[in-house]
Order: sequence, then structure tokens, then C-alpha cells
Amino acid sequence: MAKHHVTATINGDETEFLCETEQTLLAVLRDELQMTGTKEGCGTGDCGACSVTLDGRLVCSCLVLGVEAEGAKIETIEGMAEGETLHPLQQNFIDKAALQCGICTPGVLIAAKALLEKNPDPSETEVRFWLAGNLCRCTGYDKIIRAVMDTAAEMRGS
Repeated sequence: MAKHHVTATINGDETEFLCETEQTLLAVLRDELQMTGTKEGCGTGDCGACSVTLDGRLVCSCLVLGVEAEGAKIETIEGMAEGETLHPLQQNFIDKAALQCGICTPGVLIAAKALLEKNPDPSETEVRFWLAGNLCRCTGYDKIIRAVMDTAAEMRGS
């Protein structure tokens, strides 16, 4: 089967890869590019574990074909920290024990970052609504919501 040549900007770096027509962006990230931070939870777009941003839009990478990434700007969990310095969301998730098994964590962090980029001062209701597509089976949601709310306040300087 012929593979397609795709060029995309992933976490700020121009990246080229080959993928089959039916291969998902999730599979490309994990299997072709060895970017295993993005997790597969359900494979049907219901859990949010595979969330990435594609041209600034939050998407489930299990529902996007790799060939659709041609020319796109993609941000994954691997690009969230700056070198050894964690993003404030990542640090607050650690500090506030907002994670356990880690399957949902990358997707939740990417979704929360996308929210704070669009709305730096969300209400708790807005945070809960925005993260509704990310399922966590371990922690419940209170620590996650608190970590996002506290990060928003810190980033605003409140």
C-alpha cells in the first residue's frame, strides 16, 4: 500500500512523515514519530485522552487522519514544557495531585491549555464545560478543576 508524504509543524518543528491513508494522527504521533505522550483511551473520540491542537483547534487525534495534517500546526503534550521548565498547568497538576494513572492527563492538560489561551479568566462552570470531553476514571474532577482554576489565576498574576 502506498504511503503519503506529509509535512506539518509539530510543537514548533517542521516535521515530515509517511503514513497510510487510513492511519490516524494518533497512530502517526505514537507509532511513526515516537511521540507517546498522547494516549489512546477509546479510539472513538469519546474520552479525550488523545487530545491535541490542530491549527489552534482542540481535536481528538484518534478522529483525524494523518494525511489531514498536511501543512497543519499541531501541538502535543511533548511541546507543552519549555525544556526542563514545566508549563504552569503541568506544575499545578503535580502540586495539587490532579493526576493518578496518567492516561487522561496529557489530553486534559492540552485541553486546559487551549481553554486558558482562549479565556485566561474562566469561571469554574466554563472549565468544567471545556473539559467535559476528557474522561478521568481515577481522580474525579475536583483536583483537576482546582488546578486549572489556580493556574489561570497565577497566569493572570492574581
